[in-house]
Amino acid sequence: MAISLDGQPEVYLSFSGEITAGTTETLIAMLSDCCNQGVQRAYLMLSTPGGSVMHGMNLYNVMRALPLEITMHNVGNVDSIGNVVFLAGDRRFACEHSTFMFHGVGFDLEANQRLEEKLLRERLETVQAEHKRIGAVIRERSKLDEASVQELFLQQQTKDAEFAARYGIVDEIRDVNIPTGAPIISLDSNRSLGELSASNHAAIKRLLR
Repeated sequence: MAISLDGQPEVYLSFSGEITAGTTETLIAMLSDCCNQGVQRAYLMLSTPGGSVMHGMNLYNVMRALPLEITMHNVGNVDSIGNVVFLAGDRRFACEHSTFMFHGVGFDLEANQRLEEKLLRERLETVQAEHKRIGAVIRERSKLDEASVQELFLQQQTKDAEFAARYGIVDEIRDVNIPTGAPIISLDSNRSLGELSASNHAAIKRLLR
């Protein structure tokens, strides 16, 4: 069901869920639709446990490329690869009691899987490559230096909003303030864009009358 946003300069989006192939495509489709309908600013209220590194990097690069001013607001937890997605925002905020969790990249093993030197080297190289590109984004988009980023990778650490403000991850600690009448869209992590809830659609239709 298509959602008309024509004439709306700013749209508020709520995303709470894991970063997967499905949620990545849903969010990219929604943001692309905003651009196509002339929306100038997207305000993304984000809370995520993380997920796929590949899809998180995809989201980061696409969001940085879109002709859209994107504001990110941590409204709960931004964990793991979710930090890279969050850093795509042109402006970034965090609620007072929100957190940011950082850790290194890992991999899961199948039951009874045999580990030989060749496989271990390949896995280590993959982890190091992922650390390199994730670390580059964090350094470029914050005040954290190489040593600090490496420390975050080596020791899983959960940081508060004050840490995020101190090191440039966020511009300011503040609550979300949605203007009366602003379009609000909840991106259901279990649905595709074409299956957005009827309640969202009806609410936006009322706002656009």
